[in-house]
Amino acid sequence: MEESCVIPVVKSPTEYQAYRISPNDTNRLAIVFDPAIANFSLTLCVEIFDVGGKTPPNRHQLAVEMFFVLKGEGIAICDGKEVPIRAGDSLLVPPTGIHEVCNTGSERLYALCIMIPNEDFAELIRSGTPAELDEEDLAVLRRSPVPQLSYG
Repeated sequence: MEESCVIPVVKSPTEYQAYRISPNDTNRLAIVFDPAIANFSLTLCVEIFDVGGKTPPNRHQLAVEMFFVLKGEGIAICDGKEVPIRAGDSLLVPPTGIHEVCNTGSERLYALCIMIPNEDFAELIRSGTPAELDEEDLAVLRRSPVPQLSYG
């Protein structure tokens, strides 16, 4: 039996490319892995919702989409059914389910978002407006304390 070793792809949060799909969107998507990087039909990103932010209602013909809430709270709506979500919760959206995620908390909502197959999701994200990840975003992604700003 021939042994082979595949070197894994490792990225840090400072390497994630973030976008707003539309310029006025209240959420950003930071691509972690996509078909171009993973050589597999999946997209993994971190979705960051501003306070009051949300995704527009959307659906996918073939893809299953999964969200894992890292920080914050909100509501998820799928085919008219509404459920509260908060850190540690998972949400699985089946193909063709019309869904949206809304931040109802007093701080940003962060969620890992995985879509399999990609169904042109990464391409849609990359066709959007480039956005930056700020210190708060990087602190959440690194699981480190958010730096406290001093005023005065």
